[in-house]
Amino acid sequence: MKPLEPVLTLHLFPEEGAALLKLLASLSAPKWDLQTVCSGWSVKDIAAHLLADDLGRLARGRDAYPRAAFAPSSPENIEAQLLEFINQQNESWVAAARRLSPRLLIDLLRWSGDETQKYFESLDMFAIGEPVSWAGPEPAPVWLDIAREYTERWLHQAQIRDAASAPLLTQPRLFLPVLDTFVRALPHTFRDLARPHGTHVVLLITRIGETGSAPLQWSLVREATRWSLFDSATFEPSATVRMDADTAWRLFTKGLTKPEALARTKITGDQALGEKILDTVSIIA
Repeated sequence: MKPLEPVLTLHLFPEEGAALLKLLASLSAPKWDLQTVCSGWSVKDIAAHLLADDLGRLARGRDAYPRAAFAPSSPENIEAQLLEFINQQNESWVAAARRLSPRLLIDLLRWSGDETQKYFESLDMFAIGEPVSWAGPEPAPVWLDIAREYTERWLHQAQIRDAASAPLLTQPRLFLPVLDTFVRALPHTFRDLARPHGTHVVLLITRIGETGSAPLQWSLVREATRWSLFDSATFEPSATVRMDADTAWRLFTKGLTKPEALARTKITGDQALGEKILDTVSIIA
């Protein structure tokens, strides 16, 4: 079995950010008010949320400023309470930011993007940091946290582009790391699924970049006490799941329901085992 390589995305933030600023500067006034797939949020609201992401990382990370305290009301359903807490914070920020003009948002995003890049460049990508919740509760390497940040920015820009009928950033150099990061959630998705040691599930993602490009492949393997993800495995899979890249990123970010994704996916072998991949969520949601 071939181990996975780290997903190193630090060099991609400036290009992704420049594409966002160029897109926002091109929008007419009515397009800023277009509704997106984020319920209740317009294009302008998502731009404001991206600004909050930058400022939050600078305050918490660069400046070591204490974040708002999360105080669960009971020891039950901690994850659901945390999600509600995060959603409330996001909503309050976006509501306040509606007072900002589009021009001011663009100016602030340009500044915050530069400052966030400087901060990220100061980090040791191979140090161990905080968990990436959708990949598991264990402390994660910093490179995975930064890759998660990259996928969040790519995703929110995609939501803006969808709403504004602009082409997505699906050039392989920008898009492949998004998919390679999202699939790191697979072992956590399968964590409670008991199968014999050596059970092997292959995920193939097709139609990336130029027509006819080779599909990406990952191998999810049941080991003694856990599921582990590999670049590839040589033994026969129990299930093979094949979907195109557009289906994959939308599925992993709750942009498609499981039935919608299933209709766009081909599963061979153990159907139930293959369908488990469609439960994957690679965002905090």
